[in-house]
Amino acid sequence: MFIASLKTTVTAEEWQLRCDLAACYRLVALYGWSDLVFTHISAKLPASVSGDAHHFLINPYGLMFDEITASSLVKVDDKCNKVIDSPFPVNPAGFVIHSAVHEARPDAGCVLHTHTRAGVAVSAQAGGVLPISQQSTFVLASLAYHAYEGVAFRNEEKPRLQADLGKANFLMLRNHGLLVVGPTIADAFLAMYTFENTCRIQIDAQSGGGELTQVNPLIVKGVTEAMRVQTGGLGGAFAWPSLIRKLDRLDTSYAT
Repeated sequence: MFIASLKTTVTAEEWQLRCDLAACYRLVALYGWSDLVFTHISAKLPASVSGDAHHFLINPYGLMFDEITASSLVKVDDKCNKVIDSPFPVNPAGFVIHSAVHEARPDAGCVLHTHTRAGVAVSAQAGGVLPISQQSTFVLASLAYHAYEGVAFRNEEKPRLQADLGKANFLMLRNHGLLVVGPTIADAFLAMYTFENTCRIQIDAQSGGGELTQVNPLIVKGVTEAMRVQTGGLGGAFAWPSLIRKLDRLDTSYAT
């Protein structure tokens, strides 16, 4: 599939954001979190690129995540109108969720949403995320839940989703999947890596059938500082360069 490069059409700052978001899509596919073409990752363009306008990058609907490139990403406004012409459509249901989060959370540089088996399985459990692993403590420190209302294509759901999310960075969409909010693409990816592993560990632990040991609640309260120490205060930026190197060893076409 030929997709004309936008590298000389957009600013250097937008191009870097496009490359990082395309890399994020490829990594989500690589780690097995994709659901054919049906989930989404969005990135907000900074004011230095879009001025007072609210512009976002989102996936071209219908492409597999391992096909997505920097130039194929679709640039839209907050009403889902294309800012740059693209032959690809945007999923309206996906944009309802993402636009709701970006609207309510100016700090959201990236919103990442998945439908993984482990994520949906835990979202269907009445107890939700259990404090049974180190990974779960990072999630529980900033976790919210949103009840399932059907496929999210109705704008009237947005205020309820926004209210449920509040200031949390991890959102469990009941009977649906996982969503994370990050100030950067790197932060969002690391958050989802932690959220997904939390759910996989929980399902694995429960499958053993034995009694589970829960983490002391006091540990959860101090986990933010623990994460800061673990990443040297860099958050997702600590792991992101190594992830890009991993991707580059496999296929550099995401950055085209």
